[in-house]
Amino acid sequence: MAGSIASGSGGKSSAAGRGRRRDGVELAVAYGLILAVVWTPRPWQRVLWWVAVAAVAILTAASFDGLRAMGLRRANFFRSLWVVGMALAMAAIAVTLAGGLHTLHLPAGGPIGLIANYWAYALWACVQQFLLQCFFLSRLLRLLPNAKAAALAASAVFAAAHLPNPILTPITFVWGLFACLVFIRYRNLYPLALAHAILGIAIAITVPGAVDHNMRVGLGYLTYGHRIHPAHPASTQP
Repeated sequence: MAGSIASGSGGKSSAAGRGRRRDGVELAVAYGLILAVVWTPRPWQRVLWWVAVAAVAILTAASFDGLRAMGLRRANFFRSLWVVGMALAMAAIAVTLAGGLHTLHLPAGGPIGLIANYWAYALWACVQQFLLQCFFLSRLLRLLPNAKAAALAASAVFAAAHLPNPILTPITFVWGLFACLVFIRYRNLYPLALAHAILGIAIAITVPGAVDHNMRVGLGYLTYGHRIHPAHPASTQP
């Protein structure tokens, strides 16, 4: 009897160890591909982008934790909707300050022009939030001893992917940490994704392109030509 109990305990420990190793390998593979995309010049960057998308999709499907664990659910949506209100308030303050400083650059066409220029970025912001919460944070929660350590690690990883941009790197660290802690509490991805889109668009229309290089990161930031471009962050972020 004692032997069978010990054997069962050892089996569980072995399975847990394999699970942790798998999480570590998945994190390393996905993050390595993301960094490769960020730091590789075109045309190879496009090829690596599709490789990274395929790899993350396969790893996510293979380790599917369920919609509830990933925050893709209705529960707590309204309880966490205050995050969207906070993002709207911060965006309004940024737009007001940018107007006073003459750095506000809105696309032509009013609200329709804004949607036409930034709908793709809004979708990309949702994808980034999914990666942060559902891929990186979920695995780090299993690897690290407590939720705060996992949130801190996930936000550091998220911010590092935005190097060497001096505007986006600190902003994404603060946002990433905040978003991870909110996600741990409410387990709902939708308000965080909406807030990310709002804040990202606010940065795009209030910070001059010469300052943040039109929100480029990695090699794109370093090779930015300081020309005046329409701000299309969806095509320039990792």
